[in-house]
Amino acid sequence: MKKWLIALLGAFALHGMTLAAVDINTASQEQLEAVNGFGPAKAKAIIEYRSKNGPFKSAEDLKKVPGIKDGVYNKVKGEISVGGKAAATAAPAKAEKPAAAAASKAAMKASQPAKK
Repeated sequence: MKKWLIALLGAFALHGMTLAAVDINTASQEQLEAVNGFGPAKAKAIIEYRSKNGPFKSAEDLKKVPGIKDGVYNKVKGEISVGGKAAATAAPAKAEKPAAAAASKAAMKASQPAKK
């Protein structure tokens, strides 16, 4: 029973760690390796790039690191942050189509009482 409880607590602790975004400006080699998509080589490359060029200004700057392209970035962007700000993952909202906007405006006008 005691072993089961320890295992359960350990699982919750690990789960909590995976929910927190890793700040790529301050993370250690081990913390970077914990991100799904970074291995030892990419973690080392991130630290070397950071040492030579200073802190990352945005999460997308990670693509400037040798060996990290769009595919890797898209895989890790939900797990990383820069200065506590998570990488943007949401797509911008689509603009309303002109016909739909006109129909909506007409419906609003029709629902208002007539002026005398």
